[in-house]
Amino acid sequence: MQEARQTNTSFLRQFTQIAATLFVTAMFVLSCSSEEKQRAEAINENDSLPFLQSYGISTLISDSGVIRYKIIAEQWDIYNTTNPPLWTFVKGIFMEKFDSTFHVDWYVQSDTAYCHNQKLWELRGRVNIRNQEGTVFTSEELFWDMDKHEMYSNMFMTIRKPNEFLQGYNFRSNEQMTRYTVTNANAETPFKNDSKATESDTTATRPAPTKNRQS
Repeated sequence: MQEARQTNTSFLRQFTQIAATLFVTAMFVLSCSSEEKQRAEAINENDSLPFLQSYGISTLISDSGVIRYKIIAEQWDIYNTTNPPLWTFVKGIFMEKFDSTFHVDWYVQSDTAYCHNQKLWELRGRVNIRNQEGTVFTSEELFWDMDKHEMYSNMFMTIRKPNEFLQGYNFRSNEQMTRYTVTNANAETPFKNDSKATESDTTATRPAPTKNRQS
């Protein structure tokens, strides 16, 4: 009988220890599950994909009911989930701007183009613009603000006119590229060489002005 009592007591002690361990474990699990889990916001693939993607584009764009621009591009992506909305032309763009008589005011080509909120154009790569007067602008960067009707660039640029060649930095111009300023400019203009009896034009380099040069 004494041995049976000792056996029962030992069994009860072990059972009590096991039950206490299980109780503590259960409380720990319940405590952890009740805590609020921190999760990151789900990634939406639409955030990185264009809303509209078009290929082989040739389209006319109007302003106040009047056709003002013609765009030709191999690829045109429109993102409306960005702020502000964004147009991208990653494979280059050719664009013409028409004047009030529907003549080409100027045209531009660039390797890459971005249009922010349909107001600010950012042209990158080989940027070339030619206006009605035959002025040709080249650079690797150009911004065109349609609201302010001005263009500007901080990178090295060149301007070629029938009678002048200009290069420099910090270009700023009106929309028609008929009035502009350039800092750190070097210019070349043709002139008559009076020391020779010929009528052929030669070219001289004009030193850079200390102030902004304005045409």
